[in-house]
Amino acid sequence: MQGEDVERQRPTHAHELERDWMHTSIEVRTRGRGMHEVTSDVRAAVRSSGVREGLCVVFLRHTSASLVVQENADPSARRDLERFFDRLAPDGDPVYEHDAEGPDDMPAHIRAAVTRTSETFIVTGGDLLLGTWQGVFLFEHRHAPHRRRLDLRVIAEA
Repeated sequence: MQGEDVERQRPTHAHELERDWMHTSIEVRTRGRGMHEVTSDVRAAVRSSGVREGLCVVFLRHTSASLVVQENADPSARRDLERFFDRLAPDGDPVYEHDAEGPDDMPAHIRAAVTRTSETFIVTGGDLLLGTWQGVFLFEHRHAPHRRRLDLRVIAEA
């Protein structure tokens, strides 16, 4: 459910279109663990770049959150994925040594390690090329709210 669990700031643009690329960043304020859809924010940045055909690289500068491309129509798919990760890397497991920031510290790093911190998308017709049910999500792995930064580079075809 887009918009319910994420506060967003408008992208700030550092246009370099004379070089056929544009860089911008998006700040996402999560409300804690879970999947936060950012598809519309990434699409808005691509559209405002002026690039018609090319690539968009989205990079997340964090080690306890990740990016995933997942179904965005049925929320039960996201809940199932979150439950899978709860079993894969449970909070407070006594086997973890790294727990300086709490029982969700090491599990957050494991979850980020088995997912991704960057995604590359095709830009066509000035928009992201996504499948019918695909959405772009910031997957917050910590329980506490965090400010997360997405850096986007939109690159035009030569």
